[in-house]
Amino acid sequence: MNRKILGDIIKSRRKELKLTQVDLALISEISTKQLSNIEQGKVSTTIDMLSKICETLGLSIELKIKGID
Repeated sequence: MNRKILGDIIKSRRKELKLTQVDLALISEISTKQLSNIEQGKVSTTIDMLSKICETLGLSIELKIKGID
């Protein structure tokens, strides 16, 4: 899965949950700028960071990495 698709999944789920980037960044313990860059597909992320984001959003990291809903 490429960074853009992953970013789109994260952004879409965040919006479904009515969370702002600030909310998600605080809960996931990352910077708002880092989250913005991830959602835009501008940067790669570590598995640890991705795991925190997915856990917060209720997403399965294994399935999302494979591109399976």
